[in-house]
Amino acid sequence: MANELEELLDFLCSPSPSVKKAAVDIVRGLTGSVDGLQSLSKYSKIALPSLARLLSENKEVSEPAAEALVNLSQNSELAGKMVQMGMIKTAMDLLYKPDSSITRLLVMLLVNLTQLDYGISSLLQVEDEQIQGLYVMKLVRSFCRSSSEASDDPFEHVGSILVNISKKEAGRKILLDPKRGLLKQIVRQFDSSNYLRKKGVSGTIRNCCFEAEHQLQNLLLISEFLWPALLLPVAGNKVYKEEDTSKIPLELASALRIEREPVDDPEIRIQALESIYLITLQEAGLRAFWSVNGPRVLQVGYEDEGDPKVMEAYEQVGSLLVHGSGTENPSTQTSK
Repeated sequence: MANELEELLDFLCSPSPSVKKAAVDIVRGLTGSVDGLQSLSKYSKIALPSLARLLSENKEVSEPAAEALVNLSQNSELAGKMVQMGMIKTAMDLLYKPDSSITRLLVMLLVNLTQLDYGISSLLQVEDEQIQGLYVMKLVRSFCRSSSEASDDPFEHVGSILVNISKKEAGRKILLDPKRGLLKQIVRQFDSSNYLRKKGVSGTIRNCCFEAEHQLQNLLLISEFLWPALLLPVAGNKVYKEEDTSKIPLELASALRIEREPVDDPEIRIQALESIYLITLQEAGLRAFWSVNGPRVLQVGYEDEGDPKVMEAYEQVGSLLVHGSGTENPSTQTSK
């Protein structure tokens, strides 16, 4: 079997287009099974570079090659080898070729590679200060420019990449840098009807809020977009009356006074509440939250909530509000 597999992998470099196409199709099929993945992993030194070279060829060959690499990169050991051989640079270079036909697959490959610390560092380009963050800026720009309403949204998985890189302090610093303005662009994508985008944005905001102690000012600089993204998912299902929104900023108040799509995913609601908690742990963040009448929104949302884990997240914020403010009317605080 080993000899047969080696021979198959050799055919990936065949000068004959038909032979090469047949070989890459078989390799792609092998990556779809556990046994196939195990067999190919033993020959990764041959398989990975050969598949990477095929990414720049026509779609008939590049697409199955990319699919194979996406499947192989789910194995952390193989993903690590891909990062070491410069796969992130290869993917980013190909991603922005005008005639790229495998955009979605390249983005999915980057999602898997940034599950690793080394992959995150590679995407952030931390070793070169002059270009540090350039790849991230390109991905955010593509994420925000591509149409989330189209049937084909090749950059929708960028949200998952942003979640991955924002787990690391270096990634959060790049996203929170006010000169780059990346988080502001990302947060505005929360309005998307695309679930993958919404979940990616939510997770990225939550991760960035871990920097609230040192970067609260940069978070509050985008409060016009940040508070709606955090409060609307946890505002409950009711249509608010005008008196309920008298102290709430116009953009958020307008959204609360009309029927809106509920955020069904409890994880997104929990992430929003955790973000609010991290912000309100800071005194200035707490004042900012009261200034938009956030406690009233949480009170209404808590009354509508039925998920025990989400209710626990409401209560965590509520406890902080109760103990953290003596200047507001206790009746507007989150219900216990």
